[in-house]
Amino acid sequence: MTSRYIAIDWGSTNLRAWFYQGDECQDNRQSEAGVTRLNGRSPEAVLAEVTAGWRDDATPVVMAGMVGSNAGWKIAPYLPVPVHFSEIGQQLTSVTDNVWIIPGLSVSRDDNHNVMRGEETQLLGARHLAPAPLYVMPGTHCKWVLADNQQVFDFRTVMTGELHHLLLNHSLVGAGLPKQEDSAEAFAAGLEKGLSDSALLPQLFEVRASHVLGNLPREQVNEFLSGLLIGAEVNSMCERFPGEQDITIVAGKSLADRYQQAFSAVGRRSTYVSGDAAFQAGIRSIVHAVAN
Repeated sequence: MTSRYIAIDWGSTNLRAWFYQGDECQDNRQSEAGVTRLNGRSPEAVLAEVTAGWRDDATPVVMAGMVGSNAGWKIAPYLPVPVHFSEIGQQLTSVTDNVWIIPGLSVSRDDNHNVMRGEETQLLGARHLAPAPLYVMPGTHCKWVLADNQQVFDFRTVMTGELHHLLLNHSLVGAGLPKQEDSAEAFAAGLEKGLSDSALLPQLFEVRASHVLGNLPREQVNEFLSGLLIGAEVNSMCERFPGEQDITIVAGKSLADRYQQAFSAVGRRSTYVSGDAAFQAGIRSIVHAVAN
């Protein structure tokens, strides 16, 4: 097993890289050169720039995310679930000398068609850091993943983050609003409404009507809408994944706090794991596959 390696989370709009010596992170860098923002540069040039001073011929680079999509550097095939965690590290796609991409995961059934890229690497780490039968991975497209310590069985995607952005910035719900402010009370009110009624669509226009009629402060629409959407997501997805099993949330701290508040309200126990920590632990768990 190599003592030096580089881990890269290369998404659509940004890139994050970590340089490791053994289990110790020596340095990290960020770039806005996501796969849709290369601005005419080749992926090779971007990689060389972001890893300058880190690499030699013997240092493997292991990448995950949209870099392996049809819009990225090279397509890394999806592995259909159910899939053993060990298979993920055994089916890497070679891009160039000692540069590899981790495969995504897919579901293709009559009742569920889904794909993920990047989250599978976080899952590899999260199952070591905080194992659970159900993982919830909030973000632009939130993933709900059913797994045990050996394999991934199923997952679903909810476009909560993207829907929040679109409604607030590109719809009548958010039209003409002033600068938004933090409000735990507005978030809690939206959360309660979302958890209590699974019929989300009729409630969306009510957000607009509420601030027009003066029932919701115009500066707090962002927070109320966030609570409403997260509540509706948790309401509907807990019906798909019922039971008393614990949940591990893999996300940034502020977003994880919001989901933990929602899970607490419906009586589900949850634990939080940093998305970055899970990603890096996931990369570490498969470096041996390319280090020989």
